[in-house]
This record gives sequence, C-alpha cells and structure tokens, in this order.
Amino acid sequence: MSLVRCDGIVQIYKARDVELVALRDVDLTIEAGETVALLGPSGAGKSTLLWLLAGLLRPSAGRLWLDGTDLGRLDQRRLDRLRATRIGMVLQQPARNLIGYLSAAQNVAFAQRAAGRDRRRAAELLRRVGLGDAGGRPAGSMSGGEQQRLAVAVALANKPGLLLADEPTSQLDEESGTRVVELIKRAAAADGTTAVVVTHDAAVSRALSRTVTIRDGRVGAESRRGEDFVVVGREGAVQVPPEYHHLLPPGSMARIEELEDGIALRRAEA
Repeated sequence: MSLVRCDGIVQIYKARDVELVALRDVDLTIEAGETVALLGPSGAGKSTLLWLLAGLLRPSAGRLWLDGTDLGRLDQRRLDRLRATRIGMVLQQPARNLIGYLSAAQNVAFAQRAAGRDRRRAAELLRRVGLGDAGGRPAGSMSGGEQQRLAVAVALANKPGLLLADEPTSQLDEESGTRVVELIKRAAAADGTTAVVVTHDAAVSRALSRTVTIRDGRVGAESRRGEDFVVVGREGAVQVPPEYHHLLPPGSMARIEELEDGIALRRAEA
C-alpha cells in the first residue's frame, strides 16, 4: 500500500472577493521509504501541498490518504494525534519549529513525548546534525543555521512515518546541508521514513530518490533514477517543460502523431 495518495486535490484560497487556486487536480502517489524532492517556481503550490500532507490544511476538493487513512475524515483530535505520532515537519522558518526557551536536548525530548523519551536517540540526532555539544543551549539563542539543523532533529525525533520539510537547507552552508540530507536518507533507510522535501537546492534534489515538479498548481514532471518524464494529468493535459518552449512556445499549435508506443507533438506552421 502507498504511504501517501492524493486523488484530485484542489486547494482554493479566498482573498477578499477573489478566489486563488493554489492546486489543481493533483494526483500523486508516494511509496513508503521514498525520498521525494518537490520542485517548481515560487508560487507553484509546493508549500501548500506540504501543508495538506501535514493535515494543517484541508483540501477544497479531492481526497488525501496517509497509510490508508483518509485525512479529510478525521476529526481534529484524531488529526492532532496522527501528526504528533506519525508526521515530522520542518517549517521554512526554523524558529517556528522550536520552543525558544528550552534547550536543544529538551526540544528533541518534547517532540518524543508521544512515543516515550529516548535519550540515546536524542543525543545521536543532535550529533548527526552537528549539535552534539549544544544540547544544553537554549534554542532561541542559536543562529538561524543551527536552529534549522535542530528543527530537522526535532522532526525526526519520533521516527515518523512521514517527514515533511520546507527548504530545510536554505540557511545552511554546503557541509551542514549535506549533513541534513544524509540524515533524511538515513531515516528512510533505517526507519522506513518517507520524506517529502520542498527545495530549490539542486544538490538536495539530486540526492533524493525522486523529484516531482509542480507548475501552476499541477504536477507537470517527475524524475526517477535519473530519467525525466512529463506527467499526463486529468483530461490528458501535459505541461511542456520550459527548456522546450523554444520548440513549442506557449500558445502555439501542434499536431499529434500516433506512434506504436505513444504520441509525438509537432509544431504546426501558422
């Protein structure tokens, strides 16, 4: 069974009298243990999808399952329990993940409250993100980069089935970013944790097992094992990757030619 399944997800925000469509008919399946990079331009809907997967938003339409559980059918109490026990999340602003007056070690211990405190795991997580000697320091006194690394350790404290991270390396130098990526990959290999990471960092996307590109609120492309694919959406929609816009500019007409194993698009002369 897939760990994550999105079926026709639509997300609409209302701003005064205007409706803004952030996601349009998103179909996505993620298997247990996969590490997925969510790519795409700013405003494409990546962070919105992450918040939906975390149960922090409810979709305007469509259905979303986590390990067979339909998140839309959970009441708030059961949803809160599921997030505390099975989902780890790293928000884009690391301070929002932490309790500033608690020490680094206390932040990790607090995150473990639903599953029981494990001092050895807490110490190991802090060591792996380069904070092994900082367990007693208040989180609020740490630099932005240190807070970001601590936020990843906190998100993994309970061995979550699903880790969601929004730009987890954005404030880190190359060495620290590599530590974080290796920690995510280790969690997938050792604990079966499935990771979905929003990133603009090419090094992060290359290191993960799969990429999913979102454009204009739709899943437009994927890459698996180094091979790139476009994704056929509902009603047969296909997004032409930007690198091919010089061949098929937006708004141009094309002919469809049937092949034995698919179709070919050929630009029509005006």
